[in-house]
Amino acid sequence: MKWTDSQAIAEALYDKHPDIDPKTIRFTDLMEWVLNLDGFNDSADKCGERILEAIQLAWIDEAD
Repeated sequence: MKWTDSQAIAEALYDKHPDIDPKTIRFTDLMEWVLNLDGFNDSADKCGERILEAIQLAWIDEAD
């Protein structure tokens, strides 16, 4: 996975952290969790606020 795979990342986060409300997560934590996902292979330097927002929104949709 790469940073642009926001839907796949959101699904993986939902599977790994089913009890977390994605509306409450800080972007610093979100970035760290994404970097530690199995199958994630991208550089932290390529991440920005817009990407994290897209992942968070996809995760919120997945959780609902």
